Amino acid sequence: MLKTKNQFVPLLFLIAILMAGCANQSGSQQAVQSNEPQSSPKPVRSPLTEFESRLQFVRNGNYTYIWVLSRKDGKPFDKEDGEFLRKNAPQVVDWVKADEPGTRFIAGTNFDLEQGSMELIKKRFVVEDYSNK
Repeated sequence: MLKTKNQFVPLLFLIAILMAGCANQSGSQQAVQSNEPQSSPKPVRSPLTEFESRLQFVRNGNYTYIWVLSRKDGKPFDKEDGEFLRKNAPQVVDWVKADEPGTRFIAGTNFDLEQGSMELIKKRFVVEDYSNK
């Protein structure tokens, strides 16, 4: 009976060495994984406002010049305002209402209105340049 116990000792020793090696292997993988920099969570973008969404629409038109116009009294644009702008800024390709009450409009064009009738337009409207913003 002693002889059979002695035969199992090397086998048990071999199993113990293999198990220790496997445990050490998984521990070193965990160490490698914990040394890698953890990626920080990406910030969640807040949804675009109505104005930002419409401005992005005009920007997607790849215009060189983008202006936002509003009346000096803050009231919504009326028919006369539209006629004035069509007459004095015919080079504008896109006119987009910037907000729902219609108090601001976004103009997109590849023509520099400063070389045309911008001074006349500025006498009647507040003009903000969004070309490179």
